[in-house]
Amino acid sequence: MKKNILVIGGTGKTGKRIVNLLQQLDHNVRVGSRGGHPAFDWHNSEGWSEAVKGMDAIYITYQPDLAVPGALEAIETLVKVSKRNNVKKLVLLSGKGEKEAQLCEQVVIHSGLDYTIVRANWFNQNFSENFLVEGILEGHVALPFSEMKIPFVDANDIAEVAVKALTDDKHNGKIYELTGSEGLTFKEAVAIISEVSGRDIQFTGISITSYVEAMRQQQVPEDFIWLIEYLFTEVLGNPSNSEITQDIKKVLNREPISFRQYAEDAASSGVWDSL
Repeated sequence: MKKNILVIGGTGKTGKRIVNLLQQLDHNVRVGSRGGHPAFDWHNSEGWSEAVKGMDAIYITYQPDLAVPGALEAIETLVKVSKRNNVKKLVLLSGKGEKEAQLCEQVVIHSGLDYTIVRANWFNQNFSENFLVEGILEGHVALPFSEMKIPFVDANDIAEVAVKALTDDKHNGKIYELTGSEGLTFKEAVAIISEVSGRDIQFTGISITSYVEAMRQQQVPEDFIWLIEYLFTEVLGNPSNSEITQDIKKVLNREPISFRQYAEDAASSGVWDSL
């Protein structure tokens, strides 16, 4: 049955993929972004009622992360607005191993609406669509926690799981934890990218203190530095985030996209070609 679905963050890494998949399934999709019609801006709740009006379900991804100050209050407000506008279901993208994000999850879980929580591990696409791409292009990546095994997850898998949750009631009340099928260190991941792209990319393991200092020297905004430091120390430093789950296979009836397959596809797209 055709549904009216609002995809908040509909131009982001998971959102744009979800919009595409829902449109292929012939659902009515509203892109929730500052440039959307009507616009959705996390910093302006006055416009939220207009954005959610007439929607059956909402996909929620909070920018920049559910762990940042103000996220909990924003999710609480969005839930209230959704209930007033008779939204039936919420699907929340959360972070695996993020304690602060779980406070936001509880708001959705106890909203009285149907819900699915999608907890995702670190995205493959951080290497091609986010803050790690610069080091790849420069041929040298320096990161902390270099020995930690991470089962990176692909944004395309997250999107497919979210679409299932948005369109099929059998996923109501479920919490899915999404990971890839193998753990890789940052060094191993960069080596795969180097191999499939045919580029010489070096990797150096550094301390979190040195990494933060380097960001400050590059005049990276303090709020972004705080978030990155949090994600490295609290999330990557959490042993549970090395655990591999079977939830992608459970929902999609197939294995997760491997990091190598992701890297080969990204290399073929030209995203890592020399400038």
